[in-house]
Amino acid sequence: MKLLEGKTALITGAARGIGKAIAIKFASEGANIAFTDLVIDEKGKATEVEIQHFGVKVKGYASNAANFEEAHKTVGEVLNDFGKIDILVNNAGITRDGLMLRMSEQQWDMVINVNLKSAFNFIHAVTPVMMKQKSGSIINMASVVGVSGNAGQANYSASKAGMIGLAKSVAKELGARGIRANAIAPGFIITEMTDTLPEKVREEWEKQIPLRRGGTPEDVANVSLFLASDLSSYVTGQVIQVCGGMNT
Repeated sequence: MKLLEGKTALITGAARGIGKAIAIKFASEGANIAFTDLVIDEKGKATEVEIQHFGVKVKGYASNAANFEEAHKTVGEVLNDFGKIDILVNNAGITRDGLMLRMSEQQWDMVINVNLKSAFNFIHAVTPVMMKQKSGSIINMASVVGVSGNAGQANYSASKAGMIGLAKSVAKELGARGIRANAIAPGFIITEMTDTLPEKVREEWEKQIPLRRGGTPEDVANVSLFLASDLSSYVTGQVIQVCGGMNT
């Protein structure tokens, strides 16, 4: 039997990148997939088609995760279409890097809203559903910089540290109802975003990593599968760093 057979997963920001890899991994293990992105464009439609090949139900929803009302509306639509939500992955995120001295209020607010407030929005919306089911797994996509901080990324680091604190708090609040909450802290993961970096910058990153390579979206998806499935039935309130040993 597949690890997520018959379960429904809601993944935010999953039309591409790490979110897409998680959706595909979950689908390969039998989960029905609801995913969101700001718009469901050609890439979003292509993700739908790709997931359909696993023989599961899939639907993409255009939703601004940072908007409280839209998040609740989306959860309502997912429940109407799928009947339940067993897994929530808060993956939506952006970067607006800059040194503190030059960072604008807009840069700060945008990153906090998209990265952190979005997780609150969706957790708030799915909590009554999971409480009624007396089960559920919530996964917050944090970052190693949420653990260690990073110069030039005060807004991003703060948002990801918030994701960790949010997961730990939710784990304590909802554990008695059979709901688990954990965070994943990826390190240097090779995605479309990092593909734009100069080769020399990537080489310098890799020198700092004990495993001497950047991670892949699949590396993160594998850990997500563990936390989503019953393999981690006694794991909650934890942060798993997927960083090749970079942040130890």
